[in-house]
Amino acid sequence: QVQLVMSGGGWVQAGGSLRLSCTASGRSFSNIAMGWFRQTPGKEREFVGSINSVGGTTYADSVKGRFTISRDNAKNMVYLQMNSLKPEDTAVYYCAAEGAWGHGTQVTVSS
Repeated sequence: QVQLVMSGGGWVQAGGSLRLSCTASGRSFSNIAMGWFRQTPGKEREFVGSINSVGGTTYADSVKGRFTISRDNAKNMVYLQMNSLKPEDTAVYYCAAEGAWGHGTQVTVSS
């Protein structure tokens, strides 16, 4: 089973950037598709983007052009680079893979 450990997040002003990291362990990483999700209080967790085993990516319309997902198979890591952040990006962000979830990390964007 995959275990996921997240790092990054924090506070930033609108227009700023943050990078989240997610380290996977427990099985071969290079074959795993990874996803990023976010959740705000009172709302369902929503899809942010994903990356497949060969580096192909998909993004929610709300973050397309601002967020970039990448992976480093040698380090068993996936990254979510968030640029041009908006207050509406404020949420707890999660990485996910094969039914496993990271613990979540808060991202706060102030106006």
